[in-house]
Amino acid sequence: MLRQSLQQKQLQKLSPLQIQTIKIIELPILGLAQRIQKEMEENPVLDEVAEDNPESESQANVSLSEYSGADPTPSYKLFVNNQGKDLKPQYNTFSVKESFHQSLLDQLGFCSLDERKRQIAEFIIGMIDDDGYLRRDLESLSDDIAFRLSIETTPEEVEEILFIIQGFDPTGVGARDLRECLLLQIEDKKETPSVKLARTILEDCFEPFSKRHFQKILQKLDITEEQLKEATAEITKLNPRPGGQIDDSYTEQAQQVVPDFVVEIHDGELEMTMPRFSIPELRVNREYANVLMEAANTSPLHKKEAAAFVKQKLDNAKWFIEALKQRQNTLQSTMNAIIDFQHDFFMEGDEAKLKPMVLKNIAEKTGLDISTVSRVVSSKYVQTNFGIYPLKYFFSEGLVTSDGEEVSTRAIKNILTQCVDEEDKRNPLTDEELVSVLKQKGYQVARRTVAKYRDQLDIPIARMRKEI
Repeated sequence: MLRQSLQQKQLQKLSPLQIQTIKIIELPILGLAQRIQKEMEENPVLDEVAEDNPESESQANVSLSEYSGADPTPSYKLFVNNQGKDLKPQYNTFSVKESFHQSLLDQLGFCSLDERKRQIAEFIIGMIDDDGYLRRDLESLSDDIAFRLSIETTPEEVEEILFIIQGFDPTGVGARDLRECLLLQIEDKKETPSVKLARTILEDCFEPFSKRHFQKILQKLDITEEQLKEATAEITKLNPRPGGQIDDSYTEQAQQVVPDFVVEIHDGELEMTMPRFSIPELRVNREYANVLMEAANTSPLHKKEAAAFVKQKLDNAKWFIEALKQRQNTLQSTMNAIIDFQHDFFMEGDEAKLKPMVLKNIAEKTGLDISTVSRVVSSKYVQTNFGIYPLKYFFSEGLVTSDGEEVSTRAIKNILTQCVDEEDKRNPLTDEELVSVLKQKGYQVARRTVAKYRDQLDIPIARMRKEI
């Protein structure tokens, strides 16, 4: 039997200011500059404060008492000084090179192809991934070209055009698998006995080579260990990710990284600033608001609608300015807490000085929600005396040593990396052996934890690290 019942639930509804603030807190400094520009374009009541205009703040007072429902707003809510001092020249954005795919299209422009083949080539380039590989089979690719471009083609013709693209820089681009990628590169090298042997290994012994079964290669090709070592050295010089040679920084052509915070040491004390980097100071434009009011008064038939429009724009401007102020305070509070927690690192730049720190630690220090701290940390960077770091860099779990000292997992990973770097490559350390080495150093770490850290560090298993 079906029953109907009424339930009363208490739901928390976010205010427009809270929604604005949440969205703005997540933005890095470049994104904030773009967001402010967009808001100023869409809301004529918002205006930029001129640096040489002492009356800018006083102009922020806007009266809407002539309209019903308008609330008097203090001037401090209509004006914001978003950031601190201007960004120093040495903290300018990182340079970003030409897009990987754009580079391929530019090279295509120098090829003598008719319009039909050029369209096919452009389609193929669009299907090459960021590592530089074409991971689609030619049959399905020719079907896609027929469906999307209305160009009838064959796998043979697609391969013919692919060969042209494979002649582009960087060498190895357009390969369909790792073996083809390495072969394209080895064929581009000057012929020497070791290069010739390297090509033979890639052509005839790729599977045992990829699995580090060197003994099988020695027997099959009847070569010495020294010859194999020289050929292997030639192969390891090749780039398995040719797409990475051209910087596609975060896969966006115009992506840049700008520090949201600058931490410097002055007279033995840490000092944190928040660079402005094209972030304007905003105010409510009193003159323009008055013009809108006057226009509303001259049109009595539409006075109510005009008043609602003016009030909406003013409300949006106030919310936006207040959201910027809250962003400033929230970021400042969070960064100061991180600096306080990781004080030794910011003083010395020694990664070993990093303490185990999670979002909850900073949330407790600042009184902010963990979700708010997470939004602050996301996509933000800090410039220190030792380099630029993402804020996420300072967060990691912790472990306790046999002496009872709490250490960051980052420190464990550093030791793990050092162990692998110093191991005998003829007999690399297994995960179980790495556990024993860490235990000797005072770190109690389970084998599955070692395997997890090794994966996170992109360190292959022992068999794959074996060398001749």
